[in-house]
This record gives sequence, C-alpha cells and structure tokens, in this order.
Amino acid sequence: MDHRISRRNFLQTAGLLGAGTLLSGMKSFPEGEPEELFSISLAEWSVNRKIFGKAREGDWLEFNHRLHHNFPSIEKQAEMTNLQFPGFARNLGFDAVEYVNTCFFDKATNQEYLSELRNICKQEGVKSLLIMCDNEGEVGNPDSGERLKTVENHKKWIDAAAILGCHSIRVNASSKGTYEEQQKLVSDGLHQLCEYGDKAKINILVENHGGLSSNAEWLAGVMQLTAHKRIGTLPDFGNFRISENEEYDRYRGVEILMPWAKGVSAKSHGFDELGNETETDFYKMVRIVLDSGYRGYIDVEYEGTLLSETEGIIATKKLLEKARKNYGK
Repeated sequence: MDHRISRRNFLQTAGLLGAGTLLSGMKSFPEGEPEELFSISLAEWSVNRKIFGKAREGDWLEFNHRLHHNFPSIEKQAEMTNLQFPGFARNLGFDAVEYVNTCFFDKATNQEYLSELRNICKQEGVKSLLIMCDNEGEVGNPDSGERLKTVENHKKWIDAAAILGCHSIRVNASSKGTYEEQQKLVSDGLHQLCEYGDKAKINILVENHGGLSSNAEWLAGVMQLTAHKRIGTLPDFGNFRISENEEYDRYRGVEILMPWAKGVSAKSHGFDELGNETETDFYKMVRIVLDSGYRGYIDVEYEGTLLSETEGIIATKKLLEKARKNYGK
C-alpha cells in the first residue's frame, strides 16, 4: 500500500492551508513540551533547490565546474541566497541553522561576506551551528599529497566556521583501499584537520554519507583511531546506503554513532496521512538519540519532492516536535 498522499491532502491533514500557513503554530517548543531534551535547527540542504535553482537540473559535471569556477552564474539562478537563509529559517520558527558550503562556495575567505552573514544571524536571533563541507577532495585519499591538499582545502572552512560562531564543520570520510586501509587513511586526514581545528576551537564531524562511512562499525573504528577531542560524528537518520546492493540498518547505525555525536540530522523524504515519515520511524530514532544522553540540536533535513521545500521542512519539524513530546511515554 502506498501511504504517500497528495500535496493538497497532506496540507489539509497537517493544517497548513489557509492564511498564515507558514507562521501559524510554528513556535519552536509547544506549551508543556520538555524543550530541554533537544532543540531543532534547520539544515541548509533542505532548501538546495531554492538556492541552486535550475543550475542543478542540468549535467552534474557542468554544475560542478560552475561551482568551482563560476559560482556567480549559479547565484543568478537562485530563488534564495545563502544570506537570506537565516531569515527564512527564523520565519519558520528555527533559532539555529546549519550551512552547506556549496551554497556559498566562493565565499569562504571573503571576510566582508562572512561578517555580513554573521550580522544577519545576530539581527534575526539565529545561531550558526556548523558548515557541511562537500566537493573539497578525499580526506582519506591514498596519495599523501592529495590527502594534504584536501586538508588544506578544508582549512578555509574551519576559519569561516570560527568567524560565523559555529562549533563544527562536517567533512566526508571518503577513501580507497581495503576496509582497514581506508580507516587508517581517513583517520590520518581527520587528525590533521582536528589539529588545525583545535587552534580555532572548531570540531571536525563525520556524517554517514555513503560508501564505508555508511557502515557505522567502520566509522566508529575511524573515531577510535583518530582519538582527538575535536573529532565527532553527525549521525544522519537516512544515509546508510553503503553501495547499490548493501544498506546498513539505520537504527543500529545511529545507536553506534551516538557516543561521538556533536550533532544529529533528521533526514526526511515523504510523509503518510498521519504526518509520519515513510522511510524512518522518527519516534524510534529520537528515542535512540535521547537514550544515548544527547541533548543538543537535531536538524531538519528535508530531501523530498512531493511537498515543496518549505512544506517539507514544516512537516519534518512538526514530526520532531511530536517525537520529542512523546519521549518517555
């Protein structure tokens, strides 16, 4: 049975139609809810279609080339800019955001831009938590020169995170070789980043994000090998596909990664008629997260297409709030 419903029916069920749709009922912590359990932030990838516009609709290689060599051409097609993201988040009831570096890819060393973004956040009353970093190379590249280059590529984002007041950056634990070889290579790259991050008091987080990083036992081993106070994980509810034919159990995966968690990502794609996510049991996931002792932010990261980005964000936030309220019952 297909539990997905039409956009209009979902909006009626969730009570999101009518005047004041986006702002009604969007208080971060509903009355009587144990808000101290965790707070809710907004991950910028939830609005990637607004920020990248039609630029993402073409060939990936072409998009990647523009990302590195002509980012302004992408910005011209945007419905929303990175500078508008904090205000957008605040309007939906969020008090904290998590950036994606590709949404302001050419701005990492632009001090004027970063100061402006920091000031916007201050005016909006929004905290900057972390920067998710992609497209900067393999942290565990087997070639030591390439691995060092990747470390150097990430340093500017560590500096940017410090300027914005973030606590962390998120990197990808990509490599090549055997299971054990990749653990050692990734650990080496991560340790170098942690040493640099130590100077700026910025943590280095790894998300389960495809390949061996989606194998929670492998990633836990990387954490143990790296053994640095700045290293941590960013468990994602949904990124546990190791390969085309292999997927790690998401609930077991989050449980294994929580001891190192300095952030948590609530990935969502679709919702049933009751407002529950169709791929992940959010109530079970939130219980795993809270049972671990974690009391930080859980981000909303909507990736679906049935609802608009704004509607999907609202639906995910409401579900997290319900799961938080239901904890312990």
